[in-house]
Parts: sequence; structure tokens; C-alpha cells
Amino acid sequence: MIRAPSLTLALLMMAPQAHGASSQWQETEGGSVRLVTVGLPDEDGRLRGALEISLKPGWKTYWRNPGAAGIPPQVDVSRSSHIRAVEVQYPAPERIHDGGTQWAGYRQSVSLPITFTLDQANAATLIDADVFLGICETICIPFQASFTFDPGADADNVSDALAVRRAFASLPAPADATFGIASVEKTGGALVLEGRLPASALEPALFLDHAHAHLLGTPRLEALKEGAARFVVEILDGDVGKLENSDLIYTLTADGEAVSGDIEIP
Repeated sequence: MIRAPSLTLALLMMAPQAHGASSQWQETEGGSVRLVTVGLPDEDGRLRGALEISLKPGWKTYWRNPGAAGIPPQVDVSRSSHIRAVEVQYPAPERIHDGGTQWAGYRQSVSLPITFTLDQANAATLIDADVFLGICETICIPFQASFTFDPGADADNVSDALAVRRAFASLPAPADATFGIASVEKTGGALVLEGRLPASALEPALFLDHAHAHLLGTPRLEALKEGAARFVVEILDGDVGKLENSDLIYTLTADGEAVSGDIEIP
């Protein structure tokens, strides 16, 4: 549930002045948010950074697929000259039960790795970004703010470098044949996914994203035996044809370890 009046307050937040290779923190009721970058673009124009979300105790925020009523983090750089793409990546989330609903997100402060891609590797540009996300306690408050800063100023700042390095180090490892989703099939009104796990793994959890994520329910663990798990995902009402021959993006967790990958729905 989103507290709509709070959106008005969030929209009143003013963009900070350019300050080094990171923005100033923007405050909201449940915490604070900033953007940070490190170094200079590589030869392909890629510049690494992070969206840092500092949460107050008891507050939470959403993963990339937040469920039917959530707000996924969004970073819009359309006003920035020379930036042609921005990619946000996500550490492994957890399943959060909130009254009668459940969703994927984070209970603690989190840094989301970001890669900005410039159209020219040596282009001088300001990052002028609009950030929109949800921060939740018992209810969820939309947070929206603008950030403007020069990523080339103080590009070798040690504190910024550590922040970005920690963000990328928090990402799940790539899935492989021993830890990941091995197969998916459509059976009746559901998808059945077979996962491979470390032999002694307990309590695995599966998180899914898709271009039409609203068509998919929450993955449910149906069977678990040594080295294998079966998950069932209900296909909700809608155009089921949109799922066929398309990729599922997933994160699979077990015993504090996590991997991410994608697999095609047949």
C-alpha cells in the first residue's frame, strides 16, 4: 500500500549542486539516497557507480521485481548529455512478508551497482539523474529526487572507490551447472523450474523477473532433496503467450549464498 500524500513531499526535494564524483545525500522519512561513481569511463565508455540506499531501522526497499504493488528502483538519465544507457544491478533479495502480501526486497541498507555508458569514452558530461523508488515501513512511501554531479571531479576519491567496489562485490555469482536453474517447463497453469544446489543446501529461495512479471506468481518450493530443488510458479490471468520463448531472469539463494542467471521459457 502506497501513502500517496507523501509523494508530494518527496517531489519537493531539490537537486543538490555538483559535488565531487558523488551526489549529496537526499533525505526521506525512511532513510537517505545518493549516487556515487568512481574513476573515468573505460575505452567502451562504461563508468561504474552505485545507488546507495541508507535505510532507517524497520524500513525496507524493493528488488528489481517488487510484486504487483511495489516500486522498482528507477534511474532516469535522459537529461544527461552523452549518456546513452544506464544499467542497474541487484544484490540477492529476501522474501518480505508484509501483512497479507509478500514481495522481494531488502531489510537493510543496500547499494545497487550501476553502469553508465557514454556515447564517447572521453566525453565530458554531468550526470543529471532522476531516481524513483519505494521505501517501506508498515506502508510504502514513494521517493523521488534529482541528482546532478560531475563524475570527473575527484574521480579517484578513495571513499567513493570503496563504496562502488562494495556494491559490485555484493552481486550474486553467475549461475552454473552446480548452482542454478537447470530447466523450466510450462505445465498446466504453472511453470516448473528445476534447480541445482550445493549438496548440503537448506531453505533455498527463488526470485524471478520477466518483461511481463505481472503474469507470474511468487515461486513456491515444492520439493527439496540433496543437490536439487523444484519450484512451482503460478501463471496468473493474462496473455500467457507473452511468456513463451522469452527469458526469465532469476536469483537463486541457499544458506547465505546466491547466484543469478537467465533461462528461456519454452
